[in-house]
Amino acid sequence: MIGQRPAAPGLDDGVDEVDLRHHGDAEVGGGLADFAVNVRTGTPPAWLADRLRASVADLAGYPDPRPARRAVARRHGRGAEEVLLTAGAAEAFVLLARVLQPRKAVVVHPQFTEPEAALRAAGHAVERAVLGKDFTLDPAVVPEDADLVVVGNPTNPTSVLHPAAAITALSRPGRTVVVDEAFMDCVPGEPETLASRLPSGIVVIRSLTKTWGLAGLRAGYLLAHPHLVARLAEAQPLWAVSTPALVAIEACCEPEALAEAQAWAAGLAVERDRLAAELTNRGLYVVPEARASFLCLRVPDALGIRALLRQRGYAVRRGDTFPGLGTDWLRIAVRDRPANDALLEVLGELGI
Repeated sequence: MIGQRPAAPGLDDGVDEVDLRHHGDAEVGGGLADFAVNVRTGTPPAWLADRLRASVADLAGYPDPRPARRAVARRHGRGAEEVLLTAGAAEAFVLLARVLQPRKAVVVHPQFTEPEAALRAAGHAVERAVLGKDFTLDPAVVPEDADLVVVGNPTNPTSVLHPAAAITALSRPGRTVVVDEAFMDCVPGEPETLASRLPSGIVVIRSLTKTWGLAGLRAGYLLAHPHLVARLAEAQPLWAVSTPALVAIEACCEPEALAEAQAWAAGLAVERDRLAAELTNRGLYVVPEARASFLCLRVPDALGIRALLRQRGYAVRRGDTFPGLGTDWLRIAVRDRPANDALLEVLGELGI
């Protein structure tokens, strides 16, 4: 096969630095077809955009988070005291980094780099637990003395969905496990979510950015034990979540919205699996069992291929800024069939 499997799992002290602040939005622009940013196309839907426009009439008053907080609690079967609304998932990572004082923080990689960046910015040393074959989670890769562990599920950029049992196996007395579930609503039925279970010591972070096309609005939330929620709320600036973002959070927790997200996730799964099969049939190593809205694949000279794709009008996400990957990895967002076929045609012209 052209692609090869990743190296064996292990620990990394982060000495060989990568650009943790590089994200997919840096890849797009200039009229490029966007296969770099993992936001659902055609969003926000019209009904949600209408609600957001109407919320402008209330901007003279200070934001009231209580209705949105109750809506999130209802969605996941939690108490409102277990919910903290945030300006996107990124704010949640920053709050945790500023409030917690870990002796040994471990981030499971490859994954979204903002949690590690936030921890380092807050002055914490970070150890990396790098996953090996097919990027499946082996709890044994995390050192026993780690008192803060961060893991994505399903994970960006690998699209791997870890079993809930594997993540709960990371729990220990005195350890906080932070689970980034920003892409969990890509999974029909969300069978591995911990949001509705919230075991002791587990923190779940969710985002509305990807499914609802709200990256510019900054809307997300965190679920945790009430004591930790209260500590994080004390560190959060007053009125951190805007009125339009609160309206979006409440609206996207309604039954009709959840049904729409479920239908989208089901359609996404079909097209994602087709695209993965097409790439695999070309001899590429595509990380198996992808469950999110993107694929992670190994391509010889991936940075060169990325540059050639840009010349032909296509933006894809480089993989070398994710610890645990390298210069022969790309992440490709899954779009609709015509768009995906157009990308496949261009890749074929490049000999892939």
